[in-house]
Amino acid sequence: MLKGRHLIEPGNLTVEELDELFDLANRIIECPQSYGEVCRGKVLATLFFEPSTRTRLSFEAAMLRLGGSTLGFAEPGASSTSKGESLADTIRTVSCYADVIAMRNPKEGAALLASQFSEVPVINAGDGGHHHPTQTLTDLLTIRSIKGKTGGLTIGLCGDLKFGRTVHSLAKAMSRYSRNRFVLISPPELEIPDYIINRVFKPAGVPFTQVRRLEEAIGDLDILYMTRVQKERFFNEQDYVRLKDSYILDAEKMKMARQDLCVLHPLPRVNEIATEVDQDPRAAYFRQVTYGMYIRMALIASLLGTSKVETIKEPPCSVPIPSFLGKKGGKKK
Repeated sequence: MLKGRHLIEPGNLTVEELDELFDLANRIIECPQSYGEVCRGKVLATLFFEPSTRTRLSFEAAMLRLGGSTLGFAEPGASSTSKGESLADTIRTVSCYADVIAMRNPKEGAALLASQFSEVPVINAGDGGHHHPTQTLTDLLTIRSIKGKTGGLTIGLCGDLKFGRTVHSLAKAMSRYSRNRFVLISPPELEIPDYIINRVFKPAGVPFTQVRRLEEAIGDLDILYMTRVQKERFFNEQDYVRLKDSYILDAEKMKMARQDLCVLHPLPRVNEIATEVDQDPRAAYFRQVTYGMYIRMALIASLLGTSKVETIKEPPCSVPIPSFLGKKGGKKK
């Protein structure tokens, strides 16, 4: 169904298509050996014009675990853009070599532009402050797997809600599921953009509240999505220094939270989550990283339409599954 398509923003996929991807990711989690050759002979190009650790390596690990190969660059200086080559020409060239492209670029709209010149599927791995759809897929799979549902939840978004593309994408995606409500936790300078409120929440009838202190809201939340204050998005160093420590989640604040709270973070973190929280069973951000690799495996295989992976007969699985991934995720509600 997804073969040959581009993924520029989460809205490119219907809710039904999202759930099919999550089901496929769960099947890969349960028996990864069944999918270890489905992309044999296929090549993924990772074009990263902006620094990344998890996203780039997650894409590469996903393709390698599907039996495919990877090529690409991790910073713009390693490409001909440093010589003045246009993005359009870079994409035209790379699509001659690869079967699918994952691209991160600091300029909003770059992924959409790339898709207009590519002969192969383009996956947006982040375009400035716009979208980060595979992080959103990661977040949704994590929520679905841990909470057993993607609807009827109270979701707290905390920190940099103005520049955080992961926050914007997650807000849009979770607004498509019924009975979700949001609590927006930020200083005035980093409030969520008006377009999210006016074009996403209000048209969908999604209830939301805005608060300034994490302590005011943490006790009511099913999901707490922490974000870092992004230094690279600020034009003024003084503003960054003033705001960077606005919200820090520590053990004391976790005492106010419900026992079934799920704490997420797109990573990297700086100091907005104290390391003492890592040992709390409600901290799910490193589990989130693992789910990210599996959803990218499902996405790549689906975009390439390789071997009809949805119908592969799975043999008894001998590959050990991480203990926290052993329980099959629930359906949306």
